[in-house]
Amino acid sequence: MPQRAATIVGGGIGGLAAAIALHRRGWHVEVLERAPEFTEIGAGISLWPNALHALDALGLADAVRALGAVEAAGGVRDRRGRWLSRTDNTELGRRFGHPLVVLHRADLLRALTEALPADCLRAGSEVSAVRDDGHGPVVVHRGGESRPDLVIGADGLRSAVRRALRPDAAGPRYAGYTAWRMVTDPLAYPPSEGAATWGRGERLGYTGLPGGRMYCFATASLPPGAAAGPSEYAELLRRFGSWPDPIPTLLAAIPEEAVLRHDLYDLPPLPTFVRGRVALLGDAAHAMTPNLGQGACQALEDAVTLAHCLDATLDVPAALRSYDLLRRPRTQAVARRSARLGAVGQLSWPPAVLLRDTAARLTPMRATLRSMTPVLGWRAPGEPVTPTENESH
Repeated sequence: MPQRAATIVGGGIGGLAAAIALHRRGWHVEVLERAPEFTEIGAGISLWPNALHALDALGLADAVRALGAVEAAGGVRDRRGRWLSRTDNTELGRRFGHPLVVLHRADLLRALTEALPADCLRAGSEVSAVRDDGHGPVVVHRGGESRPDLVIGADGLRSAVRRALRPDAAGPRYAGYTAWRMVTDPLAYPPSEGAATWGRGERLGYTGLPGGRMYCFATASLPPGAAAGPSEYAELLRRFGSWPDPIPTLLAAIPEEAVLRHDLYDLPPLPTFVRGRVALLGDAAHAMTPNLGQGACQALEDAVTLAHCLDATLDVPAALRSYDLLRRPRTQAVARRSARLGAVGQLSWPPAVLLRDTAARLTPMRATLRSMTPVLGWRAPGEPVTPTENESH
C-alpha cells in the first residue's frame, strides 16, 4: 500500500500534535508554517488532565511533565484576597488520572517539534489557497503546491483553510475584554499556590512555572483595540498594583518589556469541521476564550482523535466524518462553557459581583471538581478508564 500523505497548515500546538500522531502511524507529513521559524512568543500554558491523556497517546506526557511545574493547589479569590474556592491538585490527579501541569508555551512547542523529523517542518511556507481540483485537495504555498491525501487546517483564529472550507462562515467575535500575559523573573519565595483574583470587570491570576518564575495573566473589560497608558506595564500597575498580596510583588518582578496584550476572540460554531479530505483542528475549528485553559488542550484532543479515526479506515472522507461527529459537539460545548465563565468573571455591577462571589464561596470543592468532569474526564480513544478516575463522589 502506498504511503499516505498529509499536509498540515499551521505549526502551532495542534498542528504539530497532529503531525506527530500521523507520522508515528506511517504517514508522510509536512507542516507548513508561515512564520520564518517554529517558535512561540507566548507566556505560560496550563495543561489539564485531558491534555496529558492526549500527550500520553502521543508518547510525550512524561517528557512534557518534566518541563513543567505541578502546583499543589489553587483557586479563586475575591478583590480583598479572600478565598472563594479552592482546588487540591492531588485530588484533581486522583479523579482524572493526571494533575494540572504548567509550563512555558515555548517549551511545549520545542518538545513537539523535536518529536518530528526536521524535514517535516517547513517554516516560511505561507499558504495562499486550498482548493479541490476534482482529483483531491491542492494546497498552494510559498514553496509550490502540495497534493496530499489529507489537508489539516490548524492555522489558528484567522485560518486560511477555514475560509477556503467555509467561505460563508462568520469571522471572529470579540469577547468583550482584553488580556495581558507575562512571566516574572525568578522569585526567591514564589507563592506555593496559584490563584485567580476576581474584581469588577477585571481579573488577575498567577500560577507557578519551573525555576521560581510565575506565569501571570489579567483581563479587563474594554472595547477592542483600546489604547493603554504610557505602556502595557504601566497599565497593569495602574489597574492591579493595589490588589492583595502577592500581586504587587509579582508585578514588580515582571520585566516591563515582557508584557503581552491581546484582545480576546472566539469563533461562531460551524455546522461541520470537515469537507471531503480537508479537516479543521484546534483554533481554526473552534477558537475559544481562555477562561477554562482549554484551547491547547482541545487541540491536543483533536489531533489524537483525528489520527484514531484515520486508523479505522482507508476512506479519508469517512474518517473525517467520524472525527467531526466526535469532536464538534464536545469542543463547541467547551467553548460555550468557557464563554459563560468569562462573562461571570467579568461581571462589574456590584450586586451581581456580590452574588457571584457568594455563590462561589458556598460551593464545596467536591462539587466544583464534579462539575469539571465533562471537560477534564476525557480519555484518548481506546484508553481504559478506571473506576477510581471516573468517580463522581
